[in-house]
Amino acid sequence: MKRIYSVLVENRSGVLAKVAGLFWRRCFNIDSLTVGETEDSAISNMVIVSSGEERTLEQVEKQLNKKLDIIKVRTFNENQGLCRELLMVKLRYKRDNRKDIMENCQILGAKIAELGHSQMIIEMCDTPERINMFLDTLKSVSILECARTGTLAMLKISESENK
Repeated sequence: MKRIYSVLVENRSGVLAKVAGLFWRRCFNIDSLTVGETEDSAISNMVIVSSGEERTLEQVEKQLNKKLDIIKVRTFNENQGLCRELLMVKLRYKRDNRKDIMENCQILGAKIAELGHSQMIIEMCDTPERINMFLDTLKSVSILECARTGTLAMLKISESENK
């Protein structure tokens, strides 16, 4: 089971190390971790994706809520959140497979960010599942470098908030 933790923290040095240390000391797994400032530069938002048993994931939330630098913790599963990830992949192409790569990009919503004589850099922002699907289509190509941001997530807008 996966759980997403959207954690508002004070934006100062050492906070990331404290949160990561909490996971490390308790042997909790971090599948993905992204951190960035919010609209207020004094506050950062950490999005942590963790997997494990229900009891373990509940324990993670309790431990996060005990930290002094943490302002607010929201937890939700993948179905309750809007999840996105950024992928950048550099690959080598040949004349005979360039068209197929470009078609796959168009079908899956990826964009060619840079095109050279025999290499290209492709970027894609989508769900982690679609990112994985796109990478599967590139298995027959020579991937030189691949970078992923990790999951960014927000709790979806509920129907009651729309009224």
